[in-house]
Amino acid sequence: MLVEQPPFIYRLLFPGALWRKPVEGEKAIYLTFDDGPIPEVTPWVLDTLAKYGIKATFFCVGDNVRKHPDIYKMTLDRGHRAGNHTFNHVQGIRKFSKRYLENTKLASKYIDSDLFRPPHGHMRVPQFFILRRHYRIVMWDVVTRDYSKLATPERVLENVKKYVRDGSIIVFHDSLKAEKNMKYALPLSIEWLKEQGYTFRLL
Repeated sequence: MLVEQPPFIYRLLFPGALWRKPVEGEKAIYLTFDDGPIPEVTPWVLDTLAKYGIKATFFCVGDNVRKHPDIYKMTLDRGHRAGNHTFNHVQGIRKFSKRYLENTKLASKYIDSDLFRPPHGHMRVPQFFILRRHYRIVMWDVVTRDYSKLATPERVLENVKKYVRDGSIIVFHDSLKAEKNMKYALPLSIEWLKEQGYTFRLL
């Protein structure tokens, strides 16, 4: 699994996708969250971000938005952005393009956004070129691996400290799988990033 900036071949395959977004004269980073919203985790994330005065982008699974519209509304009402993460968290490389695009379109009925992030960062090249007509494709250059059963909470925090740089797009997950690691690492990451002089921007 990729932690550091993905291999150069990824950027060749997906030209124009956003991997990193430096701001001249500023140490800016972007917090993003994948796979929510869910009642067990997302409200905690929102409260934590509010505590530190930070806005983030949430790449939402359409079916989760369908099941938990109140939490989705809460996310937007608090000034955060949402992005499309397909309806069923499907990987493009495992689906025919027609079905993958239909799944993404279904998600768009619940998620009003011009941002899209493919689950796991995987999709077929034709899928990318079709989707980029309608969306800004947002990838990342730091994935915390908070979802991994092999990762400890301390290691997740270390991934942030080790790989972040100006303009980094950092991925956490507001999911049950990531809950333990993320709840430990997120506030400590925010505090450390602030100490290093980073500012938090919204995509």
